[in-house]
Parts: sequence; C-alpha cells; structure tokens
Amino acid sequence: KQSSWPTWQPGSRRTGLIGVKLGMMPMWMKDGTRVPVTLIKIQQCHVLHNKTKAKDGYCAVQVGAVDRLKLLYVRRAQLGHFARAGVNPKRKVWEFKVSDDALILRGTLLHAMHFVPGQYVDVKAKTIGKGFQGVMKKHGMKGQPATHGVSLTHRKMGATGGGQEPGRIWPGKKMAGRMGNKYHTTKNLRILRINTKYDILYVKGAVPGHENQFIRITDAIFKPPKEPPPYPTYFHQSGDEIPEEIFAED
Repeated sequence: KQSSWPTWQPGSRRTGLIGVKLGMMPMWMKDGTRVPVTLIKIQQCHVLHNKTKAKDGYCAVQVGAVDRLKLLYVRRAQLGHFARAGVNPKRKVWEFKVSDDALILRGTLLHAMHFVPGQYVDVKAKTIGKGFQGVMKKHGMKGQPATHGVSLTHRKMGATGGGQEPGRIWPGKKMAGRMGNKYHTTKNLRILRINTKYDILYVKGAVPGHENQFIRITDAIFKPPKEPPPYPTYFHQSGDEIPEEIFAED
C-alpha cells in the first residue's frame, strides 16, 4: 500500500486470480440439499506487471501463479521480468483488464480472500481433450436408423447440405473432428466456501479441465457483486483475525 485505497463502485473492474483445480467433492446446504463443488487452490499468485492507458492504451494487471522448480526453459528476458517484480519465475502468466483505479503494486501476493463467499464468478480453463470424435459425440447428432436398408452408416451425419446450389459446403458446418482441448468459460458459478489457511475456493458446479489444470477466475459479468468486494484486492492487516473457514450465508 502506497496511498489510500480507492472505493469500489458498481461497474468497477477488479483483477482476477489464477488457480489450480484440485478436484470435486459434495457439500450440503443448510436445507439439506446436496450440491457438487469444485476445489480451486490459489497458489503463489503474485502481481507481475501493470499496464496503463498512457503507455499501453488500456489498463491491465499481469498475474503469475505457481513457482517454477526448474529454470531450464525460462528465457533470460523472462527471468529479468520476474526479477523486477521481486518474485520467482511462474508456471502460468495471465493478464486481466481492470479499471483505472484497480492497478496493484508489483510483487503483491493475491489471496483467496480476494473473493467473497456468496458472490458469483466466471471461470475459464482448457477443456479435457477427447481426440478425434464423430458427430454424435462431438455435436450430439442423432445418427441414422439402425435398420431398413441402413448399413455401415449408423453413426454418420448423412447429408452435408451441399448440392448443385451452392455447389459447396458452407464454412463452419458441424462435422467430425478433434474435440476438447480448447478454452471454455463457465459463467455465474457461486462461491460457497473459502479456506483461508490453504487459499482454496469451493465453487458450486463443474469447472472445465482436468485436475491440476490452471483456472482463470474473475468476477461474474452478468451477476456482479451486490456488496463491495475487497478493492482493488484483499490486503492483510496486522492484527486481523480471519477464521480458517468462511461460508456463504445459506
């Protein structure tokens, strides 16, 4: 902290966090409802760099997570970039666009308390790769009949729509191909619980990707926080007593 902290306003845009997917488990609400949750660990998440409108044309915060154990594949320019931030080289680096007053000092450690239990977040990650798949698995097509003259084409798509006119197949036609291994955003997932000791978020529902996958977590666009969240992020004050487990109200 170098000056007074700004105040959060509706429409303000905070930085996001980079987490690691640990897996899934069940939780029970107060009314006895069983819900699945995904555990996301915020591990060694630091601010590396700030971009400003004067120099870059937009405001953004560059965040890195999870220290590298081997520096064999880290270039010298990257080593200097991490050294200027005063942190170890990171395995994953992402950039988050923010408001003008939401820039954070380089080297700041980001915690899971950046978010608040009960708020909604958007989660982006790379889906699990399924390899080359047919149209029934990839696009959910019904296939063709099992009998009545149909042979060897039960799981094929059938006509592709091309004839004398237009004499070709339109670009973007759904066909067989590689499935998964692409970035996907799941929106409006609710945070039900936060473990402050191990910096773990318990997010309701499924999150794209396999275990140990890097996750990009931001405030939900279509369901913004109703109460002011920590702005621009959570700063631990000496003397603050924080419970190890924080739950949403319900």
